[in-house]
Amino acid sequence: MSDDELSEALKKSLGIFGGSGGPGRIHVTRQGSGLKIWASHEIHNHVTAKPIFEGKATIEMARYIYNIGNPADMQLPLL
Repeated sequence: MSDDELSEALKKSLGIFGGSGGPGRIHVTRQGSGLKIWASHEIHNHVTAKPIFEGKATIEMARYIYNIGNPADMQLPLL
């Protein structure tokens, strides 16, 4: 997948806005627009906190996690 294709797939996967968390769990907030991901051990404010991944950094981390080294390969696990 090219960066543009991966970006579109990530936007769909992240969705408009969402998150998860709970006692003893990492709190995660995600936003497809801008490919933003926040994470912390405590509840965080996504408006004031800096995302741990945003834009190109999210694409690079997705390439690492999903082992997408070759942009010509379609990645069915991500879709």
